[in-house]
Amino acid sequence: MGQIQVTSTDIEGLYIIEPAVHGDSRGYFMETYNQNDMHEAGLDMVFVQDNQSMSTKGVLRGLHFQKQYPQGKLVRVIRGEVFDVAVDLRKDSKTFGKWFGLILSEENKKQFYISEGFAHGFLVLSETAEFVYKVTDFYHPGDESGLAWNDPDIGIEWPQLKGVYRGTADSEGYTLSDGTSLNLSEKDKCWKCIKETYKF
Repeated sequence: MGQIQVTSTDIEGLYIIEPAVHGDSRGYFMETYNQNDMHEAGLDMVFVQDNQSMSTKGVLRGLHFQKQYPQGKLVRVIRGEVFDVAVDLRKDSKTFGKWFGLILSEENKKQFYISEGFAHGFLVLSETAEFVYKVTDFYHPGDESGLAWNDPDIGIEWPQLKGVYRGTADSEGYTLSDGTSLNLSEKDKCWKCIKETYKF
């Protein structure tokens, strides 16, 4: 017990997970997931799938969510560095539309637990990054949706990113501070803003 520290954030349902790292001259060991520690922190999620991706510098993935089958995600970076973001999409939440972000890297070994009901995305800040995550529901291809990563009403402060919002999620004209072009999938260039996606 006590091998994983769970810290709440200002948005209910988002948690920073920090493992105890045991290192010596040979390297290190850590527990990346401990059900007992999670339960003690009030988190009783059940994971059904593990995923892994590799992305190059300037790649931005997101903001993604599933509509009818929302996923909780426990995310971490095993190589490189990303800025990871969650946006609250729970309609009855007092923090609806608010975002929280943090740096995840192989150095800090932090993890981020994002409960069901959030959109998720990340920006790669290192030359490459390997990103791994556990999810509480399977991927349902017809259920995928997203939000514009640069929606001014959400106002995510992406580090190192330069550019001017032109009314769409297109990456044209955006670069990192070193000149690296922002790289989005064609699908991620087409997501709409939160006011267009959620019309109450």
